[in-house]
Amino acid sequence: MAAYVRLGTGARMPLVGLGTWKSPPGKVGAAVMAAIDAGYRHFDCAYVYQNEREVGEGIQQKIKEGVVKREDLFIVSKLWCTFHEKTLVKGACQKTLAALKLDYLDLYLMHWPFGLKAGEELFPTDNKGMSIPSNTDILHTWEAMEELVDAGLVKAIGISNFNHEQTERVLNKPGLKHKPANNQIECHPYLSQEKLINYCQSKGIAVTAYCPLGRPDRTKPEDPCLLDDPKVKEIAAKHNKTPAQVLLRFQIQRNVIVIPKSVTPQRIVENFKVFDFELSKEEMSTLLSLNRNWRICGMIMCKNHKEYPFNAEY
Repeated sequence: MAAYVRLGTGARMPLVGLGTWKSPPGKVGAAVMAAIDAGYRHFDCAYVYQNEREVGEGIQQKIKEGVVKREDLFIVSKLWCTFHEKTLVKGACQKTLAALKLDYLDLYLMHWPFGLKAGEELFPTDNKGMSIPSNTDILHTWEAMEELVDAGLVKAIGISNFNHEQTERVLNKPGLKHKPANNQIECHPYLSQEKLINYCQSKGIAVTAYCPLGRPDRTKPEDPCLLDDPKVKEIAAKHNKTPAQVLLRFQIQRNVIVIPKSVTPQRIVENFKVFDFELSKEEMSTLLSLNRNWRICGMIMCKNHKEYPFNAEY
């Protein structure tokens, strides 16, 4: 089985990448270097994670050591919501490139399908704690994203957290120059996203699953823990694999890219060892049957936004 997905642009996107959300700046550089040593070539970043500078240092160190070349790597970052105004998009991308110490990104995503008030604050909120929208339109922002491709700053552009209606709006945009290559969405057996994945893949849009392990660092003890699910553990025991490896393999067999986050070298290595076993049809069905539409990343503070994506069925 190929270890990558071919994007609409013809580029090859590795099926397993290292996620960097919530990776502390003091640890993420070492995690990136450990991942490159373990064979990872895909790194998922974002401006809002506020750790791109150190991710870039880890990448540069490995390039300097001759372990990898830039063209071996697939680097993803994301446009934050406060930069959706057309005049701000290029500068936001250039900030990310400077932090990562790169000349280009392999893929640049619109992080959410809505804009927030421009300014220094990443999460501008009113006195009720709700987000302050900008009156930007995702189709106008998309035009500025397309200009990044034409300028050579990014090889491909995509979307994240878009529901199927929002995705369709981009695809049906009059004068569309570059269609979205990828939609990055939350996905795991408790939120299996079958309809949205089928829709995107039918349109030639590759899908990346974030939070593929659920949320091992869950903050509320009442939140379900996917890694402890008896059915997941049973399948893992049968294959002599860990529950995490089963959850990653589940997505890979759906041709869905995964970006598990870890700063622990041993887990970084473990999460990459998912190409030497196969889940049966029955095991895949069992995992799909665990769906309960449980969402970790609800972005509740933006529920007031007209483009809030999670009110739609999919």
